[in-house]
Amino acid sequence: MSAVSTKLFEGQLALVTGASRGIGAATAKALAAAGAHVILTARAGKDLEGVEQAIYESGGNATIAPVDLAEPDGIARLAAAIGRRWQALDILVINAAVLPTLTPVWQIEQRDLNRAMTLNVLATQALIAGFDGMLKKSADARLIGVTSSVGANPRAYWGAYGASKAAFENLLGSYAQEVRAISNIRVAILDPGATRTAMRAKAYPGEDPASVKAPEVVADYMVSLLGESFASPHRVAVNQSREPHVLTPG
Repeated sequence: MSAVSTKLFEGQLALVTGASRGIGAATAKALAAAGAHVILTARAGKDLEGVEQAIYESGGNATIAPVDLAEPDGIARLAAAIGRRWQALDILVINAAVLPTLTPVWQIEQRDLNRAMTLNVLATQALIAGFDGMLKKSADARLIGVTSSVGANPRAYWGAYGASKAAFENLLGSYAQEVRAISNIRVAILDPGATRTAMRAKAYPGEDPASVKAPEVVADYMVSLLGESFASPHRVAVNQSREPHVLTPG
């Protein structure tokens, strides 16, 4: 993918979930560097403040909106607050997710599975419902959902997380088909591959973090993709060689 102009998204509004660290924080910074005003949301308000400060120090603009997306009315309150201040939403990055305990399917605890389904699936639907109107008011709206390879390819012990990501991808793919003929909304599903994140460290505690790519690599690809014209729905993966490859073009 080609390099992105530093002001490619000048005057545009972006919302990034899970923006307090990892891929979300890196993406928020990259979008701000490309000119977007970025709304940062996550549970950890203090961590969001750090990301916001880094954006401001780099000459960008951001607004923090601490919220627990798993709360029953958290997303509705977030959408209402953003809707009162802005008319349209140009970019929505659904990145926040939780990794349940890796265990055989017959040993999955219902509480653990419910938590994953709540944040990874139910919150996704609530975000789409809450921001559909603002996305439709944008002249060039883009929605990117961050997924995992286990959503499409089942893997032993990853059943709970994989099931939540399969449902996540289905929701995004269905939404893309529903709106592509009646709006300017384009939807992409991005599999970041092995990336140096807290979630990755939890899943692979013995792995050398330096052996996998940094979140900034994924963020650069995501921002570059957002600046391109792509069919909707669109699914792409970023492999370890740092070259993106399309899995299922729209």
